[in-house]
Amino acid sequence: MKRWNNPPRSLWESLIKRPVMDAHNLDESVKQIMENVRNEGDLALQHCTLKFDGVRLEQFRVNAEEIKAAETMISKELKAAIAVAADNIKTFHASQLYTEPLIETMKGVSCWRKTVAVEQVGLYIPGGSAPLFSSILMLGIPALIAGCSRIAICTPCSPDGTVHPAVLYTASYLGISEIYKVGGAHAIAAMAYGTESIPKVDKIFGPGNQYVTKAKELVQKEGIPIDLPAGPSEVLVIADKYADADFIAADLLSQAEHGADSQVVLLTDTEEILKRVEESLQRQLQKLPRASVAAKALENSFSICFNSIGECVDFSNVYAPEHLIMALEDTQKYCKQVLHAGSVFLGRYSCESAGDYASGTNHTLPTNGYARSYSGVSTDSFVKKISFQEISKEGLRNIGATIELMAEAEALYAHKNAVSIRLKKITDEE
Repeated sequence: MKRWNNPPRSLWESLIKRPVMDAHNLDESVKQIMENVRNEGDLALQHCTLKFDGVRLEQFRVNAEEIKAAETMISKELKAAIAVAADNIKTFHASQLYTEPLIETMKGVSCWRKTVAVEQVGLYIPGGSAPLFSSILMLGIPALIAGCSRIAICTPCSPDGTVHPAVLYTASYLGISEIYKVGGAHAIAAMAYGTESIPKVDKIFGPGNQYVTKAKELVQKEGIPIDLPAGPSEVLVIADKYADADFIAADLLSQAEHGADSQVVLLTDTEEILKRVEESLQRQLQKLPRASVAAKALENSFSICFNSIGECVDFSNVYAPEHLIMALEDTQKYCKQVLHAGSVFLGRYSCESAGDYASGTNHTLPTNGYARSYSGVSTDSFVKKISFQEISKEGLRNIGATIELMAEAEALYAHKNAVSIRLKKITDEE
């Protein structure tokens, strides 16, 4: 990790830039994949799964026998862990769904909003070296709570044509059976445009690599909603002199192992903490199965020693991290100053892994500084709000003149007349 000592604010904007991986011809490659799927449907999907996953598929949907077989491949311990995580996630996300009250803005004018689920949602679940079955919990549970009528999952398969059993079991545990063996940008295209085998959805969710991220970006430009902009994972830790260096190093590595393009950041007001964390990083790194991946991520990461914790929080707000860990003795003193972060972890025992799996909060979060303007996925992500209003005769008399004056000032006389004609009839009837 690169180390900085009290950099001036004039340098902060340059320091917060995320690592950029080689993406030569990424845009054109993804655009071509998208167009192929749009125009050729299943035929394009077959070509892509053969090219990228090394398997020729005749059927994309996972059948009931495969789902049933997956249950026998999962240990009792993992099944129990999934159940605990699901309960916590369900408890937290269920609290987010509520009925808003009817509001009378003035006598005779009533306004309210109705919550309606997005009907058809597509969940992208990464596979490969790290099949993220936990993302099924994070996306599937709020979708079910919201009441989405159709939940479809797309996930890459292995060269033998199978989907990781933990992915299938977790989906089945939630009652989701529409699962397709399709990954990458072509999966996003299938959910966005629809093919002979995969009907299109109304909104697309889920993390993925740079190809998946680019595909989601492109379909969003076409008016197909996505959950949020998301790229490589990141964590920023703010630590004071009381922090445990081993805990901090473990948290940094937990994100670094996601991929070489991940970034981890450590901020402190004590140089001794930087030294102790660096020593612990090297000790722990040697024991990780994904050490080479994490080591590359550390090369793109940095630490900073500021004059105060307050400055650390200020820098964090500029960086706007996906995950923010405040390893401080007095978290309440500073957490109120947090303005931009995807998810915040307070105190020495609140490891980021808890949020990734089982504490209850969602792990689908904005990265690359998008936490300045985006929230993480929640139950709200799977619903839309429809506003209603009802105006009585008395209400129109009370508000009518206001509408007429405003419409006339905008030279929209038909708007004015929609009120005037009603007011006249009310007067005539009386």
